[in-house]
Amino acid sequence: MLSAAWRRSPRRTLVTDAARWRFLAPLNAKKARGVDILNDPLWNKGTAFSISERDRLGVKGLLPPVVKGIKEQRDGFLETLRAKEDPIDKNLLLQSLHNRNETLFHRVLVDEVEEIAPLVYTPTVGMVCQKFSAQYTRGRGMFITPEDRGCIGILMENWPAQSVQVAVVTDGSRILGLGDLGGNGMGIPIGKLALYCAYGGIAPHRVLPVTLDLGTDNEDLLNDPRYNGIKRPRLTGEAYYSLVDEFVQAAFRRYPNMLLQFEDFSSDKASKILAKYRDEYLCFNDDIQGTGATVLAGVLGALRMQGRPPEAIKDLKVAVVGAGSAGIGVAQALHAAMVEAGMPSAAEAAKNFMVFDKDGLIGTSRTGQAEEVI
Repeated sequence: MLSAAWRRSPRRTLVTDAARWRFLAPLNAKKARGVDILNDPLWNKGTAFSISERDRLGVKGLLPPVVKGIKEQRDGFLETLRAKEDPIDKNLLLQSLHNRNETLFHRVLVDEVEEIAPLVYTPTVGMVCQKFSAQYTRGRGMFITPEDRGCIGILMENWPAQSVQVAVVTDGSRILGLGDLGGNGMGIPIGKLALYCAYGGIAPHRVLPVTLDLGTDNEDLLNDPRYNGIKRPRLTGEAYYSLVDEFVQAAFRRYPNMLLQFEDFSSDKASKILAKYRDEYLCFNDDIQGTGATVLAGVLGALRMQGRPPEAIKDLKVAVVGAGSAGIGVAQALHAAMVEAGMPSAAEAAKNFMVFDKDGLIGTSRTGQAEEVI
């Protein structure tokens, strides 16, 4: 929950400051005029264009004569949105707005965070991903497939942004609690980056959603004629990791200063990928590190409320229910904190943990588990 102070802060206006966006946008965008401006969601402001702007930009006569400020547009959109009851219908309306007027989309998202964020991301985004192919309307982001092997660097040049600050990538293998959704997982990077723009102050033209569509083992999707992803079993083994490696290298070669976030990779791959790249590139795994850091902060806060020092974390006994990426991340963060707090060794700190999955307590005799769990 965002504080009332933040909601009143000038920072919340960053993402809807059209003048700032124009200043930051690629120089060639300044040459756009007329219909090209109205068809570009990064530039289109709808009826918010002033009379002088309409004359200067060549859009006069292409819009209704009324001039409505951003607040009037916001209030009108919210009235339409609130008339709908189904969260999916509301998400589709927000997607439509996102696709035609990003200034207004982010204004709505910032001003009504408690209402709109759950429609753009969790929990609604899970249903959005399940219906992603059936409801697909326009491209937003990049899809990389096994057929692109050897030319991903060339594909990266197709993304129009001259600078990317944040990219979010998924392989669709473990979307929330829904499992393997293949190419439909693109809803996750799109939704997460909308939050980065609205609440992190990242300019919308400097984000990149990516899906590594490396197949799916979901039979329902493979048999669905509306599914837009590649229809083949999911890539595995060295073929999988080498393609991920080609993408990572190509992405950072094009945008060397960006942050790459790995999102919703299955537990058997997430830690290996993070370990390979975390010391070489600016990247992180939200499920592992983000969840772990959040839980660690909560535990330290709880100790403070009890009047205990942070070092008391080493005396805790921890039960982790769920051995997925998030559970592993939580255990790793708490384990590292215990060692930092003065545990004699990492092995000694590990004795404070019990990890459970759907089959019960995990021990060294259990087979088929990621090595981080054992």
